Order: sequence, then structure tokens, then C-alpha cells
Amino acid sequence: MKFAYRFSGLLGTVYRRGNLSFTRDGSALVSPVGNRISVFDLKNNKCETFPLATRLNIVCVGLSPDGTLAILIDEEGAALLVSLIGKCVIHRFYFHKPVHSVSFSPDGKKFVITKDNVALMYHAPGRTREFNAFVLDKTYYGPYDETTCIDWTDDSKCFAVGSKDMSTWVFGAERWANLIYYSLGGHKDIIVACFFEENSLDLYTISQDAALCVWQCDTELDGLKPMPPKDAAREKNAAKNDEEFLEEPKGEEIHGKANPNERETRDKVKYSRVAKYFFNKEGDFNNLTSAAYHKKTHLLVTGFASGIFHLHELPDFNLIHSLSISDQRIASISINCTGDWIAFGCSGLGQLLVWEWQSESYVLKQQGHFNSMVSLAYSPDGQYIVTGGQDGKVKVWNTSSSFCFVTFTEHTSGVTAVTFTSNGYVILSASLDGTVRAFDLHRYRNFRTFTSPRPSQFSCLAVDCSGEIVSAGSQDSFEIFIWSMQSGRLLDVLSGHEGPISSLSFNPMKCVLASGSWDKTVKLWDMLDSWRTKETLILNSDVLVVAFRPDGKELAVAALNGQITFWDHENAVQTGSIEGRHDLQMGRKELDKITAKQAAKGKSFTTLCYSADGQSILAGGLSKFVCIYNVKEQILMKKFEISCNFSLDAMEEYLDRRKMTEFGSMALIDEGAGGEDGVAIPLPGVKTGDMSFRHFKPEIRVTCLRFSPTGRSWAATTTEGLLIYSLDSGLIFDPFELDIDVTPSNIRKTLHQKEYTMAIIMAFKLNEKKLIQEVIEAVPSNEVDVVCSSLPDLYVEKVLEFLASAFEISCHLEFYLIWAHKLLMLHGQKLKTRSVKLLPVIQFLQKSIQRHFEDVSKLCEWNIYNIKYALAISQQRGMKRLAEETSVDEDDLDSDSDYLMQEVHKDSFSS
Repeated sequence: MKFAYRFSGLLGTVYRRGNLSFTRDGSALVSPVGNRISVFDLKNNKCETFPLATRLNIVCVGLSPDGTLAILIDEEGAALLVSLIGKCVIHRFYFHKPVHSVSFSPDGKKFVITKDNVALMYHAPGRTREFNAFVLDKTYYGPYDETTCIDWTDDSKCFAVGSKDMSTWVFGAERWANLIYYSLGGHKDIIVACFFEENSLDLYTISQDAALCVWQCDTELDGLKPMPPKDAAREKNAAKNDEEFLEEPKGEEIHGKANPNERETRDKVKYSRVAKYFFNKEGDFNNLTSAAYHKKTHLLVTGFASGIFHLHELPDFNLIHSLSISDQRIASISINCTGDWIAFGCSGLGQLLVWEWQSESYVLKQQGHFNSMVSLAYSPDGQYIVTGGQDGKVKVWNTSSSFCFVTFTEHTSGVTAVTFTSNGYVILSASLDGTVRAFDLHRYRNFRTFTSPRPSQFSCLAVDCSGEIVSAGSQDSFEIFIWSMQSGRLLDVLSGHEGPISSLSFNPMKCVLASGSWDKTVKLWDMLDSWRTKETLILNSDVLVVAFRPDGKELAVAALNGQITFWDHENAVQTGSIEGRHDLQMGRKELDKITAKQAAKGKSFTTLCYSADGQSILAGGLSKFVCIYNVKEQILMKKFEISCNFSLDAMEEYLDRRKMTEFGSMALIDEGAGGEDGVAIPLPGVKTGDMSFRHFKPEIRVTCLRFSPTGRSWAATTTEGLLIYSLDSGLIFDPFELDIDVTPSNIRKTLHQKEYTMAIIMAFKLNEKKLIQEVIEAVPSNEVDVVCSSLPDLYVEKVLEFLASAFEISCHLEFYLIWAHKLLMLHGQKLKTRSVKLLPVIQFLQKSIQRHFEDVSKLCEWNIYNIKYALAISQQRGMKRLAEETSVDEDDLDSDSDYLMQEVHKDSFSS
């Protein structure tokens, strides 16, 4: 088993908070998701989450105009400079205070950030080689309260800053003789956004009370006059200050005055308000929360707390469109460079929408689970993942595109377990609402609902390998219910446990069901023998989860005392155990009275999963770590840290003394609680935080782990979302039976001598993917049969695994299909004897071929229809030409042509 699994994707969460940004070409959207960023490629319908993370949740994202760099700033003002091309962190910087917004200048030379009541302008990194990427240029003072928004003029000469003190300030990026600063009032609430008109100093300001002011400037951008050069002594002092490199350079300070005297405003730029408009004339809207403006098309988009958005044309304020897209506040709006697509982010429900306003259609509509995800399951071919959440929704995700393509909302309470049947077309889900539902992936409907004779809350679910028997465990009546998938009838109720049923698992190879309960027992039920108890395994503590090995010969059980025990269930003999309590490494919660080390003594694993080959086992629980153990040696192989986000609770290992006072922890204070006492006493057992608080921290935990049937990846449902870890073979040199003569030059030499089998064996010994591809693609298609028959058995599996991965990226579809067909035909009988071991490889191959089949078959059907249509049109024209020459009756001609078109449509439907 390889342990080179690396973070490869974040599903289940598409937007949390912060500003959305379109990339330079307008075809991709950058969305902050917790402490990571996801890039949604809207043209290719794919999503990618970068393998980097900030320490806290991201609140600001600034993209450079050339689309190569991004600045990510978290809740405490820690910034990351990220390369969007290399997807890596270039530089780290700390602004010491929370930052409200960040914006690059259109020429890419400067960027401005706003914090407290100041605006800081920095030299943009990347232009020259420098030790410090963030060099402060100027500090602008003026507003009395916190700054909220930034906008630049098109030529980067000036920028505007909005503030909570209801004023907007226009600052010069350079010291212009007729514009250093200018203060604009006219509003009665917080400034939400400000926008310059295209190639002009004219300005629009929008406040939270849904008011828009239009400001006209008496000077054009070309009319800005440069300041006379400074005297030599001042420049000398500035140069001297720059040499004092031990202190951080302060930069130039510009102090603005809200009411300058007449002498200071003489010969300066002047603004006048030419219009003021109100959005809520009818009184049916509440606070305006976000806005965006497209300068070329003069399109203003505004979002409200009620989930409504408006499209207006400026400067005349003509309403183009109004629509309600959510019942939660719209937190962020962004318009792409062409002005066609508008992106909306709703942080309350985690919604992300991209709307094409001209055609009034959705380009993208995604939403994660409102509350945390509880369970997940892979489809048998590994193409899809189904998740169930506490919000009662069942969502199906595509692992290739990372998009959710169907959501089932029939459950009325939290979903506790989900699973696929063996054919991969039916999803089963159990819920606390007392139902088990079956969903059809062909028609996307709930076609079966299983219920118990008296209402029960189902805590776990299992389906047998044939997909005919469905079982669910109850947490209040201590019973297991068995239904028939075909008829939907209740077949049996299994009694015997004396505590809530915590977990169910069917043996993949036999008709045996294992059930774990809080009564400290695991019972094995024989499906073929009238559901009698076959064995009862007694443990020392409450059973939390049971899992069968893929070959069905071993059973793993996790208990409340932190132990994982392994059983030979045929003989009811324990074969091994792992003491995993210390590997969990619990974090200390903000309000904990005891240390993390003491708290870990009462913790245990709540989810288990065998790897696809059965050699290792994944374990996770109420911790930020996922442990992977070797079953045979019973030792810890690796620990994966699933999150470094300190915005979540139970992340700190030790108590932060800075947050402790003589009266207790500062975390007890609910910030912004108004006139109340503001002390929050949490209820015992609450894990998700109190949603009524203005500020709450969900606890980090892993609720479910599953290995992909292909063996290439595993997934975990966590507080952060659905995390996927995949094998990254590109970063590892992993030779196999390497010899001193096996070198790239010798391999190419052997290949040149047309010794194809030997060249393939040598390439696999070196195990360089690009070299293997070069050798296999050099084999002529008529020689594939001979090479496949002469390959040793050991290398057949390796070639199949390579073919499966090559199918995903290569365009040589037919060539690789010939290889796969010949290998399976010639070595099929031998491979069958090792079917259990080879199952992940075969499923990986099947997944790759199936995906190509779906893409190519749709294309072929469309092409067949087009060809038939073109042939029918040509025949129709030929018959018309013939009619003109022979003077055939027109009615007969029309009937013949209609008949031909009907035949084409019949053929297309039948295909």
C-alpha cells in the first residue's frame, strides 16, 4: 500500500464568506471556501481546490490584473501571496489588524488594502526581484470609522474608499497638484460600494439603506496635474530613512480633512452631486448588502438581505431586471470582464450562483449542505460520491468535475447514513425521520420508502451485495429492520440487542450481517438461516462502528474505549487490536476546563474503513487527524491532518493564555451582543455551536471515511466539507526491482531494436510514467497481441493499472482499448484467480472506460442524427429537382419529402 495520498479536492462546500472574483478571461470564478480557495472553470464545468490553506477563514481575495497572482487575507489580517499558475504560496505577510477589502490597480503596479479607518497602498509584488514582496508606499487617513470598499480609476491615477462613517474618500495614487484627497457625504448609512465611471473621475456611491448618489467631477483624468518636485533636502532625508532597513519602512502619510478651508480647496478638483436614487421606493426591500458595477456596459447589480437582486443601467437608473434567488442575504457579487455573467454568493446557506442576465439562465447553481455532512459513500465504479447531511438533504457529487448534479430533499430530518447498491444506480439513505428511502439515479426520483411498524429513528444502514436486502438499525427501539428492495415489504425485525444500534455492515462475500450496539456486543446474523444469530462477539466497551474487510474474511470493530479490534468472525476469535486513543490527538476547545491530553482519554474512533486491498484501515473521530494503520503489523503508518483552520473549535493543542482573564475565558463573550450581558453558556453535548449567536465556532471532527473502490483515493466528511485525498504518483520515484542496467538510454536502445516486451519490463522497473507511456505508445498496433502474450504475469497487473490512468488523459483511445482488450482476453483466466487483489485495478479501468463511453456515445448519436438529416435534405432537394425536370405533381413530392423527414426522426429516436 502506498501512502502518497495528498489533498486533491474539497466538495460539499462551494462558498463560505468573502468576496467572489472572476479570472482575467472571465471564464473561471475564484470562491473562498473556509480557509481555502476553489476555482470553478465555468466553460469546462470543473472545480479545483488549491492545495494551500490560511490559518483562519478567508475574508478578502484580490486578483492581479494579469491573472497570475492572488492575495488571500484571513480574519486576523494574515495574508498569503499565491501563484495561480503554480498553485503555491510565494510570500506570507501580516497586516496586524482585520482587513476589510483588497484591490489591485488596473495597471498591476500597486494594490490597496483597507483596515480600521486607513487605506494602505503597497507596491505590487512580482515586477522586480525583491526580498520583501509587500513594500508600503503610502498610508491614507481620512475616514473616522472603519473602511469598507475600494475602487480604482481605469488609468490607476486615483482610487475611492467607502467608510462606515457614511463618507466616501477619493485619494490620488500619486500626489497630484489638484487632487490629494476629497471627501464626499450625502448618505445616511454605511457605504457598501463605490464605483468610478469608465475613463472618468465621476463616481457612484451606494449605501446600506439602498440609496445611490451620482457624483460629477469638474475635471477629467487627463486634467490631473503632477505635483512640483520636492526640494533636495527632503529627498535626501527620505533616502536616509530608506537605508534604515532594520525598521519597517513607514511610507508616505496623507492626512485628509473632512472640511478643508477655502485656501486648501482653491484650484482643486471639485465634485457635485447630480442625482440621488432610492432602490426601495415600494418598501419591500430591506438592507442593501452588496453591489458590483460593469463599467463598459454601465450595468449595476445590487443584492439585498432578503435574497433579491436588481440590475440597473446607469447613469439613468433604469431597472432592467429584478429576481429573488435565495431567502438569505447576498454576501458578494461579481461581474465577469464581458459583462455577461454575474456571480452571487450567499454565505447563510453556502450558495454559489452564476447568472447570465441576457438569457436569464443559470450558468452555475451549486449549494453545499447547510449543516455538517454526516455520511458518504462511493459508487461501485468510483465516479460518484453520495453525501447525507443534518439538513436532511442527500446530494450526489461527480468526482471528476467536483460538482453536485442532483439533490434529493424528501427527508424531513437529518440523514444518518447513505450507501449505493452494487449496480451503482440506486442510492439508499436512512434518516431520523423514521424512513429509509431509495433513489433512482436514472430518473432522479424516490421510488421506494421503507418504514417500520412503529416510528423509529434510524441511525445506521446496510445493503447486501445483491442489492435485494435492505437493513437499518434503530437507536430508540434497539431493533434491526429488514426490507425487500423489490417489494418494499418489511421481511423481519431482529431483536436481541439491549442498547441503541450504532453500526451495520454486510459481509461482501457471504449473506451475513454484522451489527454493533452500545450494549458492548457485535452480533452476526445469518441471512440464509431465518436471520438467526450466528455469533455474538463480546467487547469491553460500547461498540461504535463495525466494518468488514473487502474479501469478507475479517471484521474490524471500534469501541468507546478507543480500541480497534480485529476478529476472525467465522471462528469468533480476536486476531488483533490497536490502541488508538493516543493517536487521535484531540485539540482543546475554547471552553474546556481540562487539557487536551486529559480530554483525549475519553475519546474514540467513530468511523472505520478498510483500504481497497484490505491491507490497511482508516480511522477517524472527534479530532483533526485521520489515522491509517497497517492491519497485519497493527502499527500506525501515517496521520493526515485534515484541517489547519483555527476558525474551528478544538484545533488548539494548548490553552491560549492571552484569551484568559481573571473572570474566565474571553470566548464566553458573544461579540456584538448589544445591551445584554453577552455571556454564552453552551449546552452539554452541543457540537455544531449555537446558530443564534452572532459568533459561533463549529467543532472540528471527522464523521465518515470511505475508500474509493479504485484504490486511488479516499474521502472524509468533516466540519470543513467533503475532503478527497488522491494518490499523487507524479511526485514519487518508486522503482520496482531496479537493476544497474535499467536506465532511460538503455530502455530507448532496446525499444529501437524492436524488443518491445523487454523495453516495457525495463520501463516498469524504472517506474517513470512518461517513459512507460513513450514505450507503450511506440509498440505498433499489430504487435500488441504478441507483446501481451509474452508479458510475465507480474507485469500484466502493472500494465492494466497504467492503462486505467492513461485513459483519463490520453487521446489515443482506440490504441489503449486494443491493449486492454488483448490483455484481458489472453490473461483473463489467470487474473480471475487473483480477483480480490486485482479488483481495485479493474474497477479503476472500468471507471475510465465508462467515462469515455458516455462522452463518445453521445457524440456519435448526435453525429448519426446530423448525417441522416443531411442525407434526407439532399434527397429532398434531388426529388424537387427531378420534379421540376419531369413535371411531377407537387403534392406527391411534398408527401414523399415529409415521409423522408419522419423516417429520420424515427431513426434518431430509436438510436
